[in-house]
Amino acid sequence: MSSDITRHHETPGDDSIWVDARPEPVAITIAAYDPGWPARYEALAARIGAALGPKALGVEHVGSTSVPGLAAKPVVDIALTVADPADEPSYLPELEGLGFALVIREPGWHEHRALKLARPNTNLHVWGPGCPEVERQRMFRRWLIDHPEDLRRYQEAKTAAAAEANGAGEIVTEYNRRKEPVIQEIYERIFRAHGLT
Repeated sequence: MSSDITRHHETPGDDSIWVDARPEPVAITIAAYDPGWPARYEALAARIGAALGPKALGVEHVGSTSVPGLAAKPVVDIALTVADPADEPSYLPELEGLGFALVIREPGWHEHRALKLARPNTNLHVWGPGCPEVERQRMFRRWLIDHPEDLRRYQEAKTAAAAEANGAGEIVTEYNRRKEPVIQEIYERIFRAHGLT
């Protein structure tokens, strides 16, 4: 289990993950922390839970908007756990009924599926039971809350990555790749502190 927790995932550099065409570049904005983000998540979680019922094994606020005080893209990230992410017919119609659209399919990374909602701007990540990526996200969030120096370092990395990606006309996956070295440095501190490395 610890080897799954400590393994870093690298998003493919080609277009293989996109369900449809690769998206056009859109300017990446890093906004000051908005105390309304948690309430936006709660409203979305309630809608997802109502639509899926017991099929939703877990719904959790993850990503930068879940970290109090952290500047972020104003996009709420949600981790949804279902019995089998690869069984799209078992959950996708209900989510599409809420306005979500499947945009990313990554069978090689814990069967990850990513869906997008335009309003409010939301990324919904679908995982299976016991997925180590969800635990990694929990650990990262808690660490940033407890370690303001790493929160500042991550915020600086996000701001720099956004400026570089915007300047190069890149999409969000390239922005993510640009901040990855700092993320991995922070994870290494987390893993050492938890005795995982």
